[in-house]
Amino acid sequence: MSSNPVAETVASLMPRARAELAELVAFRSVADFEQFPRSESEAAAEWIAGALRAEGFEDVAPLDTPDGTQSVYGYLPGPEGAKTVLLYAHYDVQPPLDEAGWTTPPFELTERDGRWYGRGSADCKGGVIMHLLALRALKANGGVPVHVKVIAEGSEEQGTGGLERYAEQHPDLLTADTVVIGDAGNFRAGLPTVTTTLRGMTLVRVAVDTLEGNLHSGQFGGAAPDALAALIRTLDSLRAEDGSTTVDGLAGDGTWDGLQYAEEQFRADAKVLDGVELIGSGTVADRIWARPAVTVLGIDCPPVVGATPSVQAGARALVSLRVPPGTDAAEAVKLLGAHLEAHTPWGARVTVEQVGQGQPFRADATSPAYQAMAEAMAVAYPGQEMQYAGQGGSIPLCNTLAALYPDAEILLIGLSEPEARIHAVDESVSPEELERLSVAEALFLRNYAGN
Repeated sequence: MSSNPVAETVASLMPRARAELAELVAFRSVADFEQFPRSESEAAAEWIAGALRAEGFEDVAPLDTPDGTQSVYGYLPGPEGAKTVLLYAHYDVQPPLDEAGWTTPPFELTERDGRWYGRGSADCKGGVIMHLLALRALKANGGVPVHVKVIAEGSEEQGTGGLERYAEQHPDLLTADTVVIGDAGNFRAGLPTVTTTLRGMTLVRVAVDTLEGNLHSGQFGGAAPDALAALIRTLDSLRAEDGSTTVDGLAGDGTWDGLQYAEEQFRADAKVLDGVELIGSGTVADRIWARPAVTVLGIDCPPVVGATPSVQAGARALVSLRVPPGTDAAEAVKLLGAHLEAHTPWGARVTVEQVGQGQPFRADATSPAYQAMAEAMAVAYPGQEMQYAGQGGSIPLCNTLAALYPDAEILLIGLSEPEARIHAVDESVSPEELERLSVAEALFLRNYAGN
């Protein structure tokens, strides 16, 4: 990285950043309190509140949001008449999945092969540390030239909408000229990227029932309708032969005109097994950024170990549908529900319950904030030009903020490049990415203040 005072300060702060990220990763802050203690999330929220107070933030408080979780807010005043920038991250994390499958413990930050491993290291506790590093670098080099608001969400991964509802009920709280969402990532490590579109998501629970109770498969199998088999057929109807998502009435032919994703690179990033085909049609970018995608997240059925020879009376699945910009998520969930009901075989009883939803998002990449970020990225990543990419995931808060503050500019950056393996076993963050993006954010705040 080319020498400049901000970059030098960030470099000097990296040992502290690692220690702080280790403390934050240690909290088992999964916002599913049937699986993980609420106290772990509350402790993580208090850690962030303490860090903000130590940096001179005012009005620091854990906000009790309608979904029963806490988001942490703080305000750092800048010079009189300065612009206001809202910095976002979330401290809740995905469950670690199979803890035994991790090479090192998921809630213990561990350095290996030049990366820091731990659940939330990239998504998105690392984003909290990124914001702190950027602000500390500015404070050490002339001060923070804008008013700064920080909001650290406590339930983003659950999709339960607590912060969105809180923001709607308190519309003055998060007002800002620009919002920097620290929950995205570079297209690949070392290539500075802003995310300009997000797919929305709808989440439904599907239940299929056929019998009053399980039956002996030898005595009744062959005529008694099997609820698990009915559910499998219903779910299979959501995909065409090539694996493309097919929901009756939902367009699936969108195209992506920006940065492209080479198939071989995607196979490597996704760690697709040799000989296994990619699914869908069109370019990879079309498929993951511009088209809907259905995923069966889980099925309730007897495990193989301990299964009995029974015809199943009922079965359930959790299904997500990602929807691209230009598609209304509320309309998409209606189409999904109607499709599932229409394709359930044998007259089986089916119920579809919506359990989560977020609208897709498209940013205005021509705004002054994007120019300020492009200039900052050019310094933080010498010789690299800032790229514009989509993201297949959802950040529902983006649409809430865009609706509440239509004049605000929204940028998405972050640490979740492909090698980070967010949501998977052995999630990690690149310390070099953390350092460069912290520099970029600091320089962006300085550039934006001068525009």
